[in-house]
Amino acid sequence: MKRVFALIALALGVISACYAAIDPRDFDTDSQRERYHELAVELRCPKCRNQNIAESDAPIANDLRGLIHRMLLEGQSDDQIIDFMVARYGDFVSYDPPLSSRTALLWLGPAGILLAGGAIIAVIVASRRRTHHPTASPLSDDEQRRLAGLLGAADTSIGRDI
Repeated sequence: MKRVFALIALALGVISACYAAIDPRDFDTDSQRERYHELAVELRCPKCRNQNIAESDAPIANDLRGLIHRMLLEGQSDDQIIDFMVARYGDFVSYDPPLSSRTALLWLGPAGILLAGGAIIAVIVASRRRTHHPTASPLSDDEQRRLAGLLGAADTSIGRDI
């Protein structure tokens, strides 16, 4: 029985190794390899949406990794590679898109929502203060005499209890 489990575990290990992502790219220097990995993590896969091209298994991500590899070997800078990818696939490919007329909502939207929420809360609090704490109107002479009479009667009843 132990042999069967060992055989199954071995088979699963071999199968999972076949699906492991292997990126056999050769670089001239270690700095190129580091730049390659940084760029692959920094750029977003156009197909997978919220996955960078280093983690994506999509065919386009593999093509983009190959393109980054080729551009690095040609001696292009990181900014040139990112600019090329943005020009080709749009601002979406970058996790940090620049502030422009097309991305203004992306950058300013959260602040606008926060300000609108704060304004709504301020209006709600102000309206509740007005309804729960009405302004006191002065008592008329008749009301003041009646109040004094009630308070006087209450003072005498308190004094009797003591």
